[in-house]
Amino acid sequence: MVAELSREKVAKTYARWAPIYDKVFGTVFEQARRAAVEASEQVGGRILEVGVGTGISLPYYSSACRIVGIDISEEMLDIARHRVITDGLGNVERLAVMDAEELEFADSSFDVVVAQYVVNTVPNPELALDEFLRVVRPGGELIIVNRVGADMGSRRAFEHLFQPVAQRLGWRSKFPWDRFERWAARSPAAHLIERRPVPPLGHFSLIRFGKHGMSRVEPNRQ
Repeated sequence: MVAELSREKVAKTYARWAPIYDKVFGTVFEQARRAAVEASEQVGGRILEVGVGTGISLPYYSSACRIVGIDISEEMLDIARHRVITDGLGNVERLAVMDAEELEFADSSFDVVVAQYVVNTVPNPELALDEFLRVVRPGGELIIVNRVGADMGSRRAFEHLFQPVAQRLGWRSKFPWDRFERWAARSPAAHLIERRPVPPLGHFSLIRFGKHGMSRVEPNRQ
């Protein structure tokens, strides 16, 4: 598969978004962010948020959870670091620049991996999903909020027409559900727990994948 996006392009795009990201996307995606955090806290423990961006979701997590956040954009993370300090978020263990397709963590390092608006923005979504599954422990979950493309009709036609513009903005407008299905079918450790629409306009879904097994993360795992 030829990547429609590149790591460098994505990093540059979100560096430009950083100063205005919260104003543009803060309110419109708030309900979905809260739903993702609520789902992650049903498992709890040590949580990796991939694409943590400006840290806009970090205050939503309870103090009982330990959070590690990564993002491809240093500029976005600078805002997240400031938020951790000003909001006194002592449960945030670490914020780091990292590629979602090459996570620098050991296998089974986390109880939950949260990825909001990430899968359709990385060059190779299936590689990123493989990495999410690798670093979550058996019995843990992947909590994904993502645009899911229409199967037919006028919205599907629009998504295809809008794709060149979306790519310049840093994401894919067309991302069909069958990409998730095909990934899960070739990933025997993964099983779908839930898929449900979240605001705005039902164009996005909250998707939960479990990882087979029951072991817990060791407290000293890095």
